[in-house]
Amino acid sequence: HLQAGDTYALDDYELAARLSFFIWSSLPDEQLLQLAQQGALQNTDVVKAQVARMLQDEKASALVNNFAVQWLSLRALDTINPLSKQYDGTLRESMKTETLLLFDSILREERSITDLLDADYTFVDERLARHYGIPYIKGSRFRRIDITDANRRGLLGHASILTLTSAPNRTSPVKRGQWVLENILGTPPPPPPPGVETNLDETAQESAQATTIRQRLEQHRADPGCA
Repeated sequence: HLQAGDTYALDDYELAARLSFFIWSSLPDEQLLQLAQQGALQNTDVVKAQVARMLQDEKASALVNNFAVQWLSLRALDTINPLSKQYDGTLRESMKTETLLLFDSILREERSITDLLDADYTFVDERLARHYGIPYIKGSRFRRIDITDANRRGLLGHASILTLTSAPNRTSPVKRGQWVLENILGTPPPPPPPGVETNLDETAQESAQATTIRQRLEQHRADPGCA
């Protein structure tokens, strides 16, 4: 009898279910079930072919909308309200769509995963293009464009990621560093030691000399407990 934590081989029906629920968020289709019945899913080449087929199906949008949204923390955008008159619900949705379309294109075109960080293209509608200062984009349809501003390449240049890793009224190098460590590198930072003030705004009040975020961080790191 298997115990919790034991390693065991998946049978074909279990493989079919995992493939289907991961890529489609749905039940296996007839073709997957037939292959499972034949025992063919133990063949790596067959599994690769099925993954390629499934990714081309419209149902694969579930992988983008479920996995990518959760992995990149895009749901947090719904609870963030920057202190800017230029920000509204329409822009928020356009920001999120840009990031999902980039993930979708890399997935379906079988591009390198590093393109997530260095893609020389993106997707914009009129609202997002206006936010970025990109001219000649009209209407609500998203279209693929080449990136000319090196600061906009890849996920780290997306307004969605920059917004969810910011404070309401300013940028946040700490939040952005934490997001990269957790979501990209898979190495979350340890919790701060006890008794350390982690609010840069609070530490700024202790010294009028720290007038910029960079200066506050330098002051923060000068304390061995904070460093």
